[in-house]
Amino acid sequence: MTTGTGISRIALDPFVTDLDGESAALRAAGPLAAVELPGGVPVWAVTRHAEAKALLTDPRLVKDINVWGAWRRGEIPADWPLIGLANPGRSMLTVDGPDHRRMRTLVAQALTPRRVELMRERIGKLTQDLLDALPADTGVIDLKAAFAYPLPMYVVAELMGIDEALLPRLKMLFEKFFSTQTPPAEVIATLTELAGMMAATVAAKRAEPGDDLTSALILASADGDHLTDEEIVATLQLMIAAGHETTISLIVNAVVNLSTHPDQRELVLSGQADWSAVVEETLRWSTPTSHVLIRFATEDVPVGDKVIPAGDALIVSYGALGRDEEAHGPSAGEFDITREIQNRHISFGHGPHVCPGAALSRLEAGVALPALYDRFPHLDLAVPAAELRHKPVVTQNDLFELPVRLNG
Repeated sequence: MTTGTGISRIALDPFVTDLDGESAALRAAGPLAAVELPGGVPVWAVTRHAEAKALLTDPRLVKDINVWGAWRRGEIPADWPLIGLANPGRSMLTVDGPDHRRMRTLVAQALTPRRVELMRERIGKLTQDLLDALPADTGVIDLKAAFAYPLPMYVVAELMGIDEALLPRLKMLFEKFFSTQTPPAEVIATLTELAGMMAATVAAKRAEPGDDLTSALILASADGDHLTDEEIVATLQLMIAAGHETTISLIVNAVVNLSTHPDQRELVLSGQADWSAVVEETLRWSTPTSHVLIRFATEDVPVGDKVIPAGDALIVSYGALGRDEEAHGPSAGEFDITREIQNRHISFGHGPHVCPGAALSRLEAGVALPALYDRFPHLDLAVPAAELRHKPVVTQNDLFELPVRLNG
């Protein structure tokens, strides 16, 4: 489409009917593509690996929404369905420079590598419990609902000390949080309820601390400085949103990829390839996060033969980056777990804002996938891959369901 400014923009499909085709169109538009988000919001998208790495470390692009000209001019409504992703409250995601370093330091005290590694045994137990609950017959089940969804949510609840009784409601709220189809009247109510649930969790942990991430965030200290309750609430919401959605899609997409590439499945089942290669190639080839919102230019930023004007917004199109032939070679469009460079993708981000939960997501998938296929080595899709439907979520590579036959 062409806007009133004369710029031809690629409108991102709010129903995500052809994610691969859309990503290819974005790459074809060059390293910087003019796009339109659902709701008619114009932004720029970086679509190539090298340019994305450069822009993700460019100090001229910041997270402060008040730099966004369209926001200052009142062109972005408060009930825009994606506002929770563009303006999610004060957390590591929305600050830069010294403020970001301060918050990242405090969060790192709580989310330590040791705390993540200590979850390994518990993730293994949760995985086995979920596998035990799957039906033993040869019928069709929704593997997303029965396995890929509950595992990350149970892990998040346990890690953060969230009452498991809240999980069904959290599921409903986060579906509205990410969806492009949430009615405007429900957008603010959803954000308010999510913040209220996180605030109640923080209050409960202040009153009675436990061995969980929320309590650790409350207790984190550097030179006498602590995270405020507002910062902890936003951090919890960020980690739950990013943590569970990413891992759900990572597990689901890995199963789809192995089912549609039986030669690759045989390599990993026979021990000729590692499960870590399946995880990394899935992160690259069918990244769980299609587009990440949003950065704002403090001055004109040239990218190739185009410019992000001062005050404009930039998104990172990870779905396009993962198949960039300049970064991943002429076979970038192929799913290949024997690819020599397994960790070159930047699907968890790059630079100061790299995802703090990347290690946990890799751990969950690295435990869940081999356990799933050890139990059900003949697992296969129950419908053609072309019939799998994406949810109306432009930021996530997320399916409605994953129908499979556990025994082929």
